[in-house]
Amino acid sequence: MSFPLLTATAVLPAIGAVATAAVPAARRTAAKWLALLVSLATLALAITVLVRFDPDGARYQLTESHSWIAAFGVRYELGVDGIGVALVALTALLMPFVILAGWNDAEPLETGSRRWRPTQGFFALILAVEAMVIISFEATDVFLFYIFFEAMLIPMYFLIGGFGDRAHEHGEETAATQRSYAAVKFLLYNLAGGLIMLAAVIGLYTVTGNFSLAEIAQARANGSLHMATGTERWLFLGFFFAFAVKAPLWPLHTWLPNAMGESTAPVAVLITAVVDKVGTFAMLRFCLQLFPEASKWATPVILVLALISIIYGALLAVGQRDIKRLIAYASISHFGFIIMGIFAMTSQGQSGATLYMVNHGISTAALLLVAGFLISRRGSRLIADYGGVQKVAPVLAGTFLIGGLATLSLPGLAPFVSEFLVLVGTFTRHPAIGVIATFGIVLAALYTLVLYQRTMTGPVKPEVSAMPDLKVRELAVVAPLIVLLLFLGVYPKPVTDIVNPAVKQTMSDVHQTDPKPEVEAAK
Repeated sequence: MSFPLLTATAVLPAIGAVATAAVPAARRTAAKWLALLVSLATLALAITVLVRFDPDGARYQLTESHSWIAAFGVRYELGVDGIGVALVALTALLMPFVILAGWNDAEPLETGSRRWRPTQGFFALILAVEAMVIISFEATDVFLFYIFFEAMLIPMYFLIGGFGDRAHEHGEETAATQRSYAAVKFLLYNLAGGLIMLAAVIGLYTVTGNFSLAEIAQARANGSLHMATGTERWLFLGFFFAFAVKAPLWPLHTWLPNAMGESTAPVAVLITAVVDKVGTFAMLRFCLQLFPEASKWATPVILVLALISIIYGALLAVGQRDIKRLIAYASISHFGFIIMGIFAMTSQGQSGATLYMVNHGISTAALLLVAGFLISRRGSRLIADYGGVQKVAPVLAGTFLIGGLATLSLPGLAPFVSEFLVLVGTFTRHPAIGVIATFGIVLAALYTLVLYQRTMTGPVKPEVSAMPDLKVRELAVVAPLIVLLLFLGVYPKPVTDIVNPAVKQTMSDVHQTDPKPEVEAAK
């Protein structure tokens, strides 16, 4: 029996979470180092998965399959395609930076605090989220995927509500109330989506007799599975609703600004750069593969919702007073681009959407973590409380600028390539949608540059005059992310080579081919 590499990649952070939580309360520093070492070991396993994956090989590779609940046909089935392996690598890559950035975020509020192991709990929850997200990207059994799709809400709830941002203009008591509100709202929205999906999962089993993604796809391909049109559409809507909440897609997005605004910067990165990607990934893996005809039927409405997300999120980002809420609304706009690329039903659009998931994870992590370092120094999230930072902390300002330029998809930085592919892929089949979506780029330039101008330039405000520049630990967090943004901005081929074969197979699932360019005949 070959080594279960995919299982090991998901189980290692889970074991690390238990071990970190068990570290004695007085050994907080040991807990931090343990969590960091576990995240680095998980990254090594993820790199091994990436190296062993053959883009030109079978659709699902490194597969594992074991009977789990035999009476209901539930199996422990894992496998990665090009899209899944890219997102497993992204998740494992970001975790060491999240842990390093949050190194001091869970210290007791005061000396002698009796709070139960706050530091140990914080890092244990981060590792638990990593384990659940990775196995969600690997699961090829629908029921197994559903279990972890829902289970990741529990550690995220405690990370938002129990370890939220302490920088609040109205004091700690109000901050605690708002953290609790944000955590409950996050949980209720996602639980509602999950319960609707559960009904759809049960309906899928009733129709197909099993939960195996590969077996259902094979039965559909050889004609032995016939799903009534109405049944397929209802099941699609049940799955898509849950994924749209997680993504988040307008109008199911309202939990995100609250959750990101009240979280620490590392937890905000977990939300938007890691956890939310499960929603868009699942649209590609489950919605399009299980319900191809229903996916095409719903495409016009979904494209309109994605377009609204792009413009609406960008407009609200322009008017924000809070740094983290601005980044949250910008992310809603970016997720609109990702979903638009998925449902453009072109290979360029879907390749761009997958690449966008990776690039958005890196660029948003860079911007959010630098913003977190800035906020921790000043103790305020309000844009108006800053000014002239680049004169007293030039390295911090410079890294903040690069993260912001990546957010607006500046050519030469990684998100530009993915956004360009999404727009090209959308325009070739839905030109009106593609044209209107370009206004999101204009608005992105506006909110990003205005944010930088108001916080970093101008006269130095007295409150920031003694602000220290980035420290070694903080540079170790930000510098590799910036290098990746530059590298993938000029050479995205390593990622596109991995995801393109999987995209072609997804296009085949929905029986779509790229539209031929209309070229006027030569006279």
